[in-house]
Amino acid sequence: MKHRAKTLGELKKGDYTYRSIKDELRANLIDRLEAGIPSFERVLGFEDTVIPELERAILAKHNINLLGLRGQAKTTIARLMVELLDEYIPIIEGSELNEDPLKPLTKRSVDMIGEMGDKTPIQWIHRNERYSEKLATPDVSIADLIGDIDPIKASNLKLSYSDEGAIHYGLIPHANRGIFVINEIPDLQPRIQVALFNMLQEGDIQIRGFKLRLPLDIQFVFTANPEDYTNRGSIITPLKDRIQSQIMTHYPLNLEIAKSITKQEAQLDSKVKHKIQIPDLLARLVEQVAMAARDSEFVDQKSGVSARLSTSAYECMVASAEQRMIRNNEKSASVRIGDLLAIIPAITGKIELVYEGEQEGAIQVAHSLIRQALRNEFALYYPAPERLKSSKSTSPYQETLNWFSNQEFVLSNDLREDEYVKALKKVKPLFGLVERYVTNISEAEKNLHAEFVLHGLSEFSLLSKKGLNNRFHFNDILGGMLN
Repeated sequence: MKHRAKTLGELKKGDYTYRSIKDELRANLIDRLEAGIPSFERVLGFEDTVIPELERAILAKHNINLLGLRGQAKTTIARLMVELLDEYIPIIEGSELNEDPLKPLTKRSVDMIGEMGDKTPIQWIHRNERYSEKLATPDVSIADLIGDIDPIKASNLKLSYSDEGAIHYGLIPHANRGIFVINEIPDLQPRIQVALFNMLQEGDIQIRGFKLRLPLDIQFVFTANPEDYTNRGSIITPLKDRIQSQIMTHYPLNLEIAKSITKQEAQLDSKVKHKIQIPDLLARLVEQVAMAARDSEFVDQKSGVSARLSTSAYECMVASAEQRMIRNNEKSASVRIGDLLAIIPAITGKIELVYEGEQEGAIQVAHSLIRQALRNEFALYYPAPERLKSSKSTSPYQETLNWFSNQEFVLSNDLREDEYVKALKKVKPLFGLVERYVTNISEAEKNLHAEFVLHGLSEFSLLSKKGLNNRFHFNDILGGMLN
């Protein structure tokens, strides 16, 4: 293999030729496209929107700005670009800036090759070592990004401050021949953004009066949130002008894609996956909560609702079922509608409320989102009660509602699986209703739907529901008022 070459002479004898990182990304992307391999694996829902734009930007050898709300996979995309790099590339051994043996940049490397010639030692670095990332914060300095004079280095090497060897290079020069990502670029102070001008255009850097023409070879990727443009800062116009492609990201376009993303990103223990059954209905309800949040008048839509809300909520919901399984000393368990209460901490920590939402309170808004999700999902399986009011036909829910006319039903979410099923079967009309509208489902799913109908009818104000200490009290509307 080529990367076994140990000296410059051995490298020259092989078929190695220098190419820039943008040419490298372009060539490897073309190889993937020709082979029919996805260019950005693990990024779901962008196949027809963001990914084609990214591919065109790479083919055009552009620096890229990924613009989108929180939780839209911007950083994930940047990190996956590493997969489009060559697995190994050669550098001059000990080179601070990952210099190519055929194209030295610094005085040290030029002198080293002039002195040792073909015996100059080289080393090979893996593509994972060629990715650098920096979160832009107001305290980031030019010295951090570009470099500064290092008095200790100058003293130890007995160098004058005017000697190039006294320079300590910053993060960007160290990312030479790699991908450098600046997250949340609007948070970077304008004077720091100015320092990036020449680096993007000509490759020049200035450090304390030094003007170094180092043709740095870097693929820049920036990320930004539209909210930051007004709240905390902005990308200054001259810098935007030098970023050739700005690509807009977005949230999942439909619920099925959202489910796939959540399932992929959720960090569940391997043993849990085998012991806890997660019905599709519950997975859909979690996504319905996130979608309701993105439409809610109480949630700040400029801030966005991260896809991490769905992932955290999914994990909390499964943890609730696992907790019940452990406490009841059972070997397996299934997630229930009642486990949706466990996702409230995941919601309250991930939504920014507008003023009206703050008055309501984060927990109340979370409950409201869960109720909205239940209504939205219920209408996909069963006739919407509000539509039945205008119809002269008998309501399919009447028999179930009659059951509650003179009694209350209490369902604890802490019950063992067998006790849970036994309790639901007391409300006999429920299962007839489920079998009428939902076909080809297992017995376990019928039990789940029976509970789902109870919650759904309460959300449409046909039943009264009160939750207390992980117990749900269902009653007819009048009985609920009296109680």
